[in-house]
Amino acid sequence: MRRFPAGQYGRQRLQFFPAPFHAPIRAFAGLVFPWDGDKVLVADICERGWCIPSGRVEPTESSLEAVRREALEEAGAVLKDIQYIGCYQITERQEVRWADCYVAHIDRLEEIGMQEESQGRRLVSLEELPGMYHLWNELTKMVFEHSKEILERGAAR
Repeated sequence: MRRFPAGQYGRQRLQFFPAPFHAPIRAFAGLVFPWDGDKVLVADICERGWCIPSGRVEPTESSLEAVRREALEEAGAVLKDIQYIGCYQITERQEVRWADCYVAHIDRLEEIGMQEESQGRRLVSLEELPGMYHLWNELTKMVFEHSKEILERGAAR
């Protein structure tokens, strides 16, 4: 199994655990890597910048439901073929939280649902991401590559 390096986001330490690993507790957030061929969809989120759709899991929803909602709200993306690919462990001081990660194909693009939160969307290649993604490091790069490999593996079946 591939080993992912640790990452840093401010005071938070990030570690990615690929599927089949699942978080030992309910995820507080969900992230989705929405692909259309060789391009991934990113949204320009206020006070964050360009990133994949992501957000908190509401008390009445699963992380899968949360990523469907966030993709529509932040990027106007309706998703299909959604697959769980792993989770981030996010540690800050003594607190540990988990964020579930998914990959999906884009079924179609609609109007962005939360225009006060998202300033736009773009389909970009992996090569374009380092110059624009809000948090680009070796961990981020490897998880993007992992998401694309999982999707390609599913398409090859």
